[in-house]
Amino acid sequence: MSISHQEARKIVRRSVKRVAEGEAITHLNIMPMMDIMTILLVAFIFQVSTGAEALTAGAVQLPRSSSQEPVPSEATVVIVSQTAVVVEGKQIVSVRNGDVDEKNKKGGKFGIQIVPLSKFLGALRHEHERELKQKGKPVPAIPELMIVADKLTPYRLLLSVMYSAKVERAGYKRFRLITLQGGSSPDAKK
Repeated sequence: MSISHQEARKIVRRSVKRVAEGEAITHLNIMPMMDIMTILLVAFIFQVSTGAEALTAGAVQLPRSSSQEPVPSEATVVIVSQTAVVVEGKQIVSVRNGDVDEKNKKGGKFGIQIVPLSKFLGALRHEHERELKQKGKPVPAIPELMIVADKLTPYRLLLSVMYSAKVERAGYKRFRLITLQGGSSPDAKK
């Protein structure tokens, strides 16, 4: 059954005449829109807070290793990228030209201890130990620090990070340098 173009127009006109005219809009209900915006705001805040560490870690090119040691669950993670030293997703100090600014070092330019890093790690370690005691879990006898560093990180910067984590209140005594698994670097063939 097919209908002509004119018949279709008549049907549409009759249908439009049967539909009652709607009320005039006198106000706009913005509550549903505010609910959606609140949900989006919470989602964006969560994304930014969880993405900071991943973003920094993603910029780090790990060296290769053949070690098979498991990663400990209670260790604190420090990320040393070419632009910053980050602990628990928080940037502690900036890195420029493979070193930390001299104003952040004890002893100036030739100093080895990164003071803000030592203070932050000390407070963080004591906070973790307090939380473990409250939960009734054993406190590790030897505090452990995992260092995720770019393969181009200068040795002096790694040494400064380890020294800063060892001295004063921080007191970390065991260090692990996180690497990619595999025997040789992919850049070795170039």
